[in-house]
Amino acid sequence: MAEYEKFQHDVLVIGSGGAGLRAAIEASATGVTVGVVSKSLLGKAHTVMAEGGVAAALANVDNRDDWKVHFTDTMRGGQYLNNWRMAELHAKEAPDRVRELEAWGALFDRTKDGKILQRNFGGHKFPRLAHVGDRTGLEMIRTLQDHGIHQGIDFYQEYTVISLLKEDGRVTGAFAYDREKGRFKVFQAKAIIIATGGMGKIYKITSNSWECTGGGISLAYHAGAELLDMEFIQFHPTGMVWPPSVRGLLITEGVRGEGGVLRNSEGNRFMFDDVPDLYRHQTSDNEEEGWKYTQGDPNAKRPPELLTRDHVARCIYREVKEGRGSPHGGVFLDIAWIKEKISNAPEHIKRKLPSMYHQFKELAGIDITQEPMEVGPTTHYIMGGIKVDPDSQMTAMPGLFAAGECAVGLHGANRLGGNSLSDLLVFGKRAGEFAAKFAQENNQAPIPEQQLEQEAKWALAPFERGQTEENAFHIQGELQEMMQDLVGIVRTEEGLGDAVNRIAGYWERAEKIGSGGNREFDPGWHTALDLKHMLTVAESIARAAKERKESRGGHYRQDYVEKSDEYGKVNISVRKADDGSMEVKQVVKDPIREDLQQIIEELG
Repeated sequence: MAEYEKFQHDVLVIGSGGAGLRAAIEASATGVTVGVVSKSLLGKAHTVMAEGGVAAALANVDNRDDWKVHFTDTMRGGQYLNNWRMAELHAKEAPDRVRELEAWGALFDRTKDGKILQRNFGGHKFPRLAHVGDRTGLEMIRTLQDHGIHQGIDFYQEYTVISLLKEDGRVTGAFAYDREKGRFKVFQAKAIIIATGGMGKIYKITSNSWECTGGGISLAYHAGAELLDMEFIQFHPTGMVWPPSVRGLLITEGVRGEGGVLRNSEGNRFMFDDVPDLYRHQTSDNEEEGWKYTQGDPNAKRPPELLTRDHVARCIYREVKEGRGSPHGGVFLDIAWIKEKISNAPEHIKRKLPSMYHQFKELAGIDITQEPMEVGPTTHYIMGGIKVDPDSQMTAMPGLFAAGECAVGLHGANRLGGNSLSDLLVFGKRAGEFAAKFAQENNQAPIPEQQLEQEAKWALAPFERGQTEENAFHIQGELQEMMQDLVGIVRTEEGLGDAVNRIAGYWERAEKIGSGGNREFDPGWHTALDLKHMLTVAESIARAAKERKESRGGHYRQDYVEKSDEYGKVNISVRKADDGSMEVKQVVKDPIREDLQQIIEELG
């Protein structure tokens, strides 16, 4: 019999990023007991990497903005595959969530008359991103932590959840281990909220931190929840490409929002060459008008660098592939050019983009106030994830909720910059509210002892096998290379089929991983356990991408380059079949409510 320590809470939150903290705060406010399990340390959440701002129609800079415009921008950016109800709730509730954050102590940048300042961002019609320089996510986490630690919430740091426990058709708890000692922990809960973020670490080049292995998405899948839209991966256009040690590290879209331009090795602003018809009426065709837009001129059109992320990433990819890239395989992002427009440009750049200035100065030896940066696409965000009820955030599994990047619906085929942070606030709050309600209305179900023993046996299997030829790090590295090459920015039927076959091979090899060490902080063992989640998510992405035979948003098929009316009406669903296999099928979208359709037609 395995030994384990037990904890009990009404609501258990897995993940301590923006969504997890906001959910925990809301649940705790109802009087239920709340526990938060964090894979890493509190404050280390990947939310801090969201630098540019939080999108909310406050209308502080341009009074023409409102929830209807924000809703329409979000739907258009998502290529109309979004869950329209989530897009509606998000647009309506984001302003209140931002003001609430301000009331809790968030120190936003200010307009001259003292209101929260807002900046332009890709895909947004008006200046909409409330920001704190280029450190908005960090300020959000600081504020939520400072507020949350006074709410009576119990935090469990450096604990990794291996699986969810089920009894009588509902979740009853979670099975975990502490990363330092390797000792098992059992959490009993009436309701569980998954808020574990993304899965960028299944790719070679990513802006994501080591924690982002898709664990929460995989936990829900294996517990019986449905996944949607897994084929839609956002490759952020601007990650560092040099030096190799920092390749993929994020460069905020705020650089372009403040006037930064993209050029190829020939010095051309190549984004002018390819503006989609959908955005042509909103996009400038000359440098002067684009500059006026970034400076807040309400009558100017936005520069093409601020088109949606999927489009900008593909344009950069094209320039590199066709031989017009920078020396290290990217293109040039130039903010230094604004010295032609502003007399105090260096000081202005340092004030507006302090993190970017220090990041390049310290890591690449480049002064961005004087010379351009080298940038290239980096795996950044997954639009797909766990299917939830748009109002309550509960999954198909009773008692199991999800919020943030690991949940699906708001973003459709492509996320607009800044919508991720308001997503965390709006739906983190809702998940906490409804999880607490569920906990108050239901009794605690028992912990299934037999499942506990099975999970413990599986987790300890590498030690039982002893040292073998299979190494978890080798398999992880091969998976990352393969996903980058075959399931990356550009995809084909042949490549996706090859990816599915290779993943099957990785599954077989993962079951043979052995360890000659012990459970005391053993990174090899941690990686071996994480591989289950990484392979689950990678397979779901590859299979869903193979099923969607069109190009839309973050999914680009070289063999099906056009959008399809047929696929514009369906989401790709992934579920675990009774025999354990992965079941992939098309699900017809619910028709949009008539009044919302009218808003899109009027504003789109």
